[in-house]
Amino acid sequence: MIKFPYPGEPARKRGLAGWLAGLVGLLLIASLAGCGGGSSTDSQTTTTGTAVVGLTDAPGDFLTYTVDVLSIKLVHANGTVVETLPLKTRVDFAQYTDMTEFLTAATVPLGTYKQAIVTLDYSNADIEVEDPDGNALKVSDIKDTQGNPVTTMQMQVQLDKNVPVAIGLPRYIMFDFNLEQSNQVNITGDSTNGYSAAITVEPVLIATVDKQSPKQHRLRGPLKSVDVAAGTYDLYIRPYFRRMLNAADVYGEFHVYTSSTTVFEIDGITYTGSAGLSVLANESQYTAVVAIGKLLLNPLRFEADEVHAGTSVPGGTMDAVKGSVIARSGDVVTLRGATLIRNDGTAVFNDNVTLTLDNSTTVTKELAAGTHTIDEISVGQRITAFGTVTNSDTSHLQFSAANGYVRMELSQVRGHVTTLPAMAGDYLVMNLTAINGRNPAIYDFTNTQASASSYDINVGSLDLSGIAASDDVAARGFPTPFTNTGTDDFTAQTLIQYKTIP
Repeated sequence: MIKFPYPGEPARKRGLAGWLAGLVGLLLIASLAGCGGGSSTDSQTTTTGTAVVGLTDAPGDFLTYTVDVLSIKLVHANGTVVETLPLKTRVDFAQYTDMTEFLTAATVPLGTYKQAIVTLDYSNADIEVEDPDGNALKVSDIKDTQGNPVTTMQMQVQLDKNVPVAIGLPRYIMFDFNLEQSNQVNITGDSTNGYSAAITVEPVLIATVDKQSPKQHRLRGPLKSVDVAAGTYDLYIRPYFRRMLNAADVYGEFHVYTSSTTVFEIDGITYTGSAGLSVLANESQYTAVVAIGKLLLNPLRFEADEVHAGTSVPGGTMDAVKGSVIARSGDVVTLRGATLIRNDGTAVFNDNVTLTLDNSTTVTKELAAGTHTIDEISVGQRITAFGTVTNSDTSHLQFSAANGYVRMELSQVRGHVTTLPAMAGDYLVMNLTAINGRNPAIYDFTNTQASASSYDINVGSLDLSGIAASDDVAARGFPTPFTNTGTDDFTAQTLIQYKTIP
């Protein structure tokens, strides 16, 4: 198992490679006695280490960029090729513009690695962009720079320096594929006659080593064991929405650290710190668990900020839908950019879903304990809802959260500053250019006090130094509750100049 007990050695590597429109592969290569399945329990004779592979992406204009990852291989200096991905895995890279996902953990021989090879299959790709009217538009034409249709593509990544795997010498290598730079999108047509979209793929890859990313990291899989006294638990890695019923088809194992501030949501109920870990310890083995947190260096370890388990995990026992609230009337909300995850583990992107809330709906808030209600769910709020699909017609998907859960997640608004606070208690006012990555024009603020052209943000005591009127900024936080009668529209937890957003 992977426990990251050693500090890493800083380094930086860059490279360019052949294709991938929107993947960041993150490789953490560590040799650990007794964890990687070596030939002896004596660390001096261990012959294998562990490679942990994750995915992320730089910001782009895609609503969904779903392809099949067929293979991720590491190439040893002696020419040996080691496969790290046990099964074909369907991935939506557009999900990872502000997050890194751990994909697999594999046992690899000790030695030096100089190359990675990634193979993608586009034959069943689902790629969608936003048209000029703010609606989802499926890409109908995918070609390379020579004008050839893209089917299966292989990417070879040559590192500037070879990467050693040795006992006590971990390496954290991030391959950053930029969706926006790697793809040229061409939209033709108009609102009257309809639009069509095509993309041309020309990849750009940057590789860095031992870099602590500011992005959140996510880890999913069936629960293996819990150590309440140590504040840790172990997972079998099972990425994305593959069903998490047993450990027969796992992608490796992972060790997760928690703290007194870790927020747990288990079967729709929130806990904090050791109280949540104790409840997790009472869950049965192979319970579905998702951890969101950060990868820390010196010593190298993964620490969870929040943990979801049981029916609070998409792909568990309930249907789930994820999206951004673009309108609300009474207890009926409209979600845009929605991913529907059925309780059989299948996932479908459908741009619009109608969600009905109910007084029986349990509401939680990301990184916050306490009691919350459906009255807090407002326009601009990003949510994950658990319940039942009531109409499966893809032209009019309907979902009920009665006797289910809704988790309010951090939302992001972007725009130009029009007014800076003149004194404590004043609001920062923005002319919005995007809400959760979508055109503000699609958001209907009827029944709220908000306006996209004059959006009031409560910045509290956040540091505004270096931010001036007309600057492009992004605020991450939560929209003001739907029933609020105050004057602000959004409460920011972070406020960043747009050019610095990773």
